[in-house]
Amino acid sequence: QVQLVESGGGSVQPGGSLRLSCAASGRIFSINPMGWYREVPGKQRELVAIITSSTNYADSVKGRFTISRDNAKNTVYLQMNSLKPEDTAVYYCKAQQRGRDYWGKGTLVTVSS
Repeated sequence: QVQLVESGGGSVQPGGSLRLSCAASGRIFSINPMGWYREVPGKQRELVAIITSSTNYADSVKGRFTISRDNAKNTVYLQMNSLKPEDTAVYYCKAQQRGRDYWGKGTLVTVSS
């Protein structure tokens, strides 16, 4: 019903930046909220940032990451600055519509020297 496609992942050095995008398609009526999660092998997927009428961030990314959305494009973004090796993970986009959750397939972000 709703498909989410992430893009923008890649490999960067510590201190670098990336911008992730997540575009929603399909039967779009009203998606809210949208957010970003990340997952490291062996660990549970964790919330990075969400956006509704306001934004909320995990403590580990506050001051470095910024989430935003373009409702006209049904797209949510995650601007990631001052990246650290511990930010390395698969980042997933999540959206909720009419009480149902939708997930993207993820995009890999690798931060290393």
